[in-house]
Amino acid sequence: LMSADTRYSTDCRLPIADCRLRGNRKSRIEKRKSASQRGFLMTEIIVALAVLGILLAGLGVSLAGFARFNRYQLTRQQCIAAAQAQIESIAATGQPIPDQDFTRLWPGLTVSVRETPGAGQWQGLALVEVAASAKSHRKNVEIQLSRYIRRNNPSSEGK
Repeated sequence: LMSADTRYSTDCRLPIADCRLRGNRKSRIEKRKSASQRGFLMTEIIVALAVLGILLAGLGVSLAGFARFNRYQLTRQQCIAAAQAQIESIAATGQPIPDQDFTRLWPGLTVSVRETPGAGQWQGLALVEVAASAKSHRKNVEIQLSRYIRRNNPSSEGK
C-alpha cells in the first residue's frame, strides 16, 4: 500500500505523516498527566495531616511526662534543702527553724524532728532525725536525714 516515494522519519520508523500524528497524541497525553500531577490529592493531604497529628500528640504526651518529672525533682530538692536546714539550725543554735519561717521558706512542706540520745560509742551525742515530706502531683515525696550532734549537758559544763 505504501508507495516507493514515502519518506520515513528517523526517530519512529513510521511515515512522516503518521509520526506527526503520533507525536501530537503523546503531547496531549503528557498534557493530561502533567495537569493531574500538578496538585495534591485530598487523600495525600489527609494522610499528611494524620501523621502530623500523631507526631504532635506524641510530643505533647512526652512533654507532659517531662513536666511531671521536673515537678517531682523540684519537690524532692526542696525537701532535701528543708531537712538539711533544720539539721544545721539544730547543730548551730540548738533549736529548729521556727514554724512561721519554715512555712515562709518552704510552703507546702511538712517537717518533723526527732531527737534521741546516742548509745554505745555515740554516748554524749544526740541523734537528730529530720523527715521532710511534700506532695508532687500524685506522688508523695519523703526525705529523711539524720546526724549526730554534740549536746552540751548542764551537768558536764561545770567540770
